Amino acid sequence: MPRISKSTLAEHRAARERALLDAAHELLTETGEAPSLSQVAQRAGLARTSIYQYFASKQELLQAMVRDVYPRWTRRISTAMEQAPTEADRLMAYAVANVSLVAEGAHAVGSALAALAPGEELDEQATRMHREVQEPLVQTLERLQVESPAAVAELVNAVVHGATLLLESGQDLAAALRHLETVLGPMVREHGGRGTTA
Repeated sequence: MPRISKSTLAEHRAARERALLDAAHELLTETGEAPSLSQVAQRAGLARTSIYQYFASKQELLQAMVRDVYPRWTRRISTAMEQAPTEADRLMAYAVANVSLVAEGAHAVGSALAALAPGEELDEQATRMHREVQEPLVQTLERLQVESPAAVAELVNAVVHGATLLLESGQDLAAALRHLETVLGPMVREHGGRGTTA
């Protein structure tokens, strides 16, 4: 049995799981592909078989990565929106935060899981997460008294998705954000905001 490096077995297990998740995130960011369990164990400095005490399959590991990334993603977006100078500028903050997160590789986890394990359970999880991330945007549009806030939120997300496709095609983040500002800036300014991505 490996030496316990924390004061309790629960702390030891949590630390090992954290190390495995960090290793998996590093590998996914480096390669753009879902890592194997043995690759993750090796990166974390554990015996290959040890990882099975934490994750039974690659799909289970990726699902744990989604659960790990998602709260940080939503906090990042919420914080950016809260720090916006005006209510209208929250729209731009939402868009910029999402595109920036994709540029940093956070979106790769969901993409890897979708490529590995399409299915009803994953679709439901993705739909629920999308709805929760989008809720602050809908609320902002409601406060700005925009007609059909939910529908407009979907359009804003379509613009965000378009900006992420620019990243995937090789454009850098600065260029993608300039295009984002070209499309969303007029709407933000119409409602009293600055409408800039800076």
